[in-house]
Amino acid sequence: MHQASRPLKEDHQVPQTLDAAAVRNWCALALEALGREREEIDAINVYPVADGDTGTNLYLTVESAAQAVEAVFAAHETGGTEPAAADVVRAMAHGALIGARGNSGTILAQLLRGMADGPAEAAAGPAAEDGSRLGPALRRAAELAREAVAHPVEGTILSVAEAAAEAACATAPETGAGGPPDDGTAVRAAYAGARTALDATPDQLAVLDRAGVVDAGGRGLLTVFGALVRAVTGEAPTPPPTALRRRRRDAVDEKGDQPDGTGGPRGSGGHGRHGTHVGCEDTEGADPHAAADGPAFEVIYLLEAEDDAVARLRRRLDALGDSLVVVGGDGLWNVHVHVDDAGAAVEAGVEAGRPYRIRITHFGAAPAGPAPRPQERAQRAVVAVVPGEGLAKLCARAGATTVLARPGETPASGELVEAIRRAHAHEVVLLPNDTELRHTAAAAAEQARAEGVRVALVPSRAAVQGIAALAVHQPDRRFDEDVVAMTAAAGATRYAELAVAERQSWTSAGVCQAGDVLGLIDGDVAVIGVDLAATSEAVLGRMLAAGGELVTLVLADGVPQSLADRLEAYVRERHLAVDTVVYRGGPQSPPLLVGVE
Repeated sequence: MHQASRPLKEDHQVPQTLDAAAVRNWCALALEALGREREEIDAINVYPVADGDTGTNLYLTVESAAQAVEAVFAAHETGGTEPAAADVVRAMAHGALIGARGNSGTILAQLLRGMADGPAEAAAGPAAEDGSRLGPALRRAAELAREAVAHPVEGTILSVAEAAAEAACATAPETGAGGPPDDGTAVRAAYAGARTALDATPDQLAVLDRAGVVDAGGRGLLTVFGALVRAVTGEAPTPPPTALRRRRRDAVDEKGDQPDGTGGPRGSGGHGRHGTHVGCEDTEGADPHAAADGPAFEVIYLLEAEDDAVARLRRRLDALGDSLVVVGGDGLWNVHVHVDDAGAAVEAGVEAGRPYRIRITHFGAAPAGPAPRPQERAQRAVVAVVPGEGLAKLCARAGATTVLARPGETPASGELVEAIRRAHAHEVVLLPNDTELRHTAAAAAEQARAEGVRVALVPSRAAVQGIAALAVHQPDRRFDEDVVAMTAAAGATRYAELAVAERQSWTSAGVCQAGDVLGLIDGDVAVIGVDLAATSEAVLGRMLAAGGELVTLVLADGVPQSLADRLEAYVRERHLAVDTVVYRGGPQSPPLLVGVE
């Protein structure tokens, strides 16, 4: 998982290079900064759709990138080595690609891909003889981002990215200047160029000028560049003015006259913090993409497809809607488009290849007639992360709001926050049910608390602990008492899982071979066997040696019922006072989960 609080490198002596550790710091610092500024960026989002989500989308995109970077470092720590800088940059780009959200998040993913492509391996290497390679890497990134957008518009994140690249490239030394500049010089220049370009966005895009704001995507990119400056130099750049601001020369004077003498108010009012939609109230002369009668749906999906098929897909989607951005390469793409016919957009992806992780968001145009009465909040709810659809149904029947953790796809904090919002309660108990989700769940709880929800995090480390906690949940007792009871139930449940080894490796129980069945108790390998049933019995025997009252078995799809029957008989014959319950977890990754209370 990402570690947003990781300290900066201590050595900030020149030359300052974007090495592997600096890229890691960059991810963590960018995530931390976007977390602080997310709401401010959301509040100024008027283009291409005034839906107030640009800051959140950028945060979720960078969160996915940071998780990918941490996975690279974790893999190398096992072998006692350091990852190559180019590998870390590529991991950052890949993580952003698979987790990209929204228009700006998708473009940011392509910018990072550009930095990891061609001369961008550059971005992570030593300075070339003619200067830092960061400038050419940023230029390539800006070019790829512009190519990915079907109809580029000036005054957006694209303009800010190009200005940053040009400023960084301009730091190449003059003859006799005393040697090449380092990456520190280049990143400072990139940040300054981006900030100047961001300040100019209202002059380039009318909808921004009327709303009295800078471009939200460009503002988020400036935050990412600011984190890059800190990661490389150790210096915090001068922050820009608050995102909702107008320069004094553009403001209405005290008499209501314009500085150019034309008279009358400039724009359509509403320069306050929540004046987000003001730019769309008067659409005369505005860019058609920002009009209130634009497409109804945002469609995003990952796509496995060949280049030729993607070229045809671009043409098809461009005819269906607008705000089309297709990023990626090497067989994996992230597709983003705004359309009225979401089904047709998905069908186009099916014709091109294999779309998955499909997300369809309605922009929420208000229906005609009186507004529906808002649903009243429940007093208390439980949000649980579960590893299979069977457990999701089980927990939902018990009244919990669930988040499905698919194999290899750890939920991001934004997904947990959305689940807390869906629960629509004043008080929420959050069950992460995974040790690796501890930091993510804590971040989600903190964000939900900032929105006025009272959230308690029960540190459940496995799905069977979450089931035990949910079993003792009583919404009618005091919140603190309920949380204590659920925490105690989770803590009193030992957990195990049966998994199949993918390769030969050393474990706490000895050396395992590929194909061996591993019995993990409380996260550590305790038993190595060759047969699922026999290994399961050995695991149960060890767990019940310390006593127990209830055994919970969760079987994945494909595991025969005969295994559950055999284990139930095993418990009944050897532990007369112990009950056994069996659930089907669905297409989960571990064949068997075991809990002993």
